[in-house]
Amino acid sequence: MTTVALILFLLYIVVAFAGRAWLLRRRTGTAGWRGISGRPGSASWWGGVLFAVALVLGAAAPVASLAGLDLLTDAAPLRGAGLLLFLVGAAGSLATQAAMGSAWRVGVDAQEITDLVAAGPFAIARNPFFTTLLAAAIGLALMVPNAVAIVALLALLTAIELQVRVVEEPYLRRTHGDAYASYASRVGRFLPGVGRLPAAR
Repeated sequence: MTTVALILFLLYIVVAFAGRAWLLRRRTGTAGWRGISGRPGSASWWGGVLFAVALVLGAAAPVASLAGLDLLTDAAPLRGAGLLLFLVGAAGSLATQAAMGSAWRVGVDAQEITDLVAAGPFAIARNPFFTTLLAAAIGLALMVPNAVAIVALLALLTAIELQVRVVEEPYLRRTHGDAYASYASRVGRFLPGVGRLPAAR
């Protein structure tokens, strides 16, 4: 299971990030990479740094187990459930990327204006990519339940919260104004109905 986890995770990273960037560049001329926002040490900067750290640790977790790091548990049903959750989360995140179309980005350029995507999975939650990405990360931690995987999961959770609350939501409010305010008042942040923002007066 540990080797399977490593292969699946690396394949997912290639498809979800490098592959999506390549497709976007072919269609629009930009790869969608905007880098880490904010000055070093700021909350937005930490969001970007922790996201990168989480991806590196995600790959390091199965490598560490293959190198001899003990698992916290070796329960086959738990690890099997992790595999299923990882596959569902990975497939869901790829589907939400496709739903974003040319608006997909890694990071935010405050001077750039992209479409407000509110259809498909974005009608269910405002950040379905992060929801499904987190599901895949939980699945990975269950497949390879060691200390590195747990730290990776915590880093990703913190990064997502910072990225969404400190970087993306303020950007979307500035860029799309009342349209985003109305959308955010109807649709939950990560889950249906949870984390809706107050309606604009």
